[in-house]
Amino acid sequence: MLNSLLPLTKGLFTGALLTVAALTFAEDKPAHIASPEQYTLLLENDSVLVLKMVLQPGEADAQHHHQDETVYFLKGGHLTITEGDQTLNISVPDGHTMWHEAWTHQVTNTGNSEVIAIIVEARR
Repeated sequence: MLNSLLPLTKGLFTGALLTVAALTFAEDKPAHIASPEQYTLLLENDSVLVLKMVLQPGEADAQHHHQDETVYFLKGGHLTITEGDQTLNISVPDGHTMWHEAWTHQVTNTGNSEVIAIIVEARR
């Protein structure tokens, strides 16, 4: 009886591993791959990845990953940033610059104006 359950158990375990791998891969996508409508690739080489992010009012990007990054907001606004089970509501002024270590998150423009940022990611 136990031997007859082994293939079923093995199949369920393999399926679970594939599901976890797929979810992990989705979270590890770079922003311009996860959300090509909001992110434009400006430069990519061995040292940096440079992106332009444009979020219209009410628009959200897909969850994505950045390496260590510097972000310059050409046009700031009101944003909700979700990282795991934590949510942060922030108001970013025009011209604001920030640095953040590598992370996976999702961004929503909760304001009434377009938000535009230039993102420079370090390559590892």
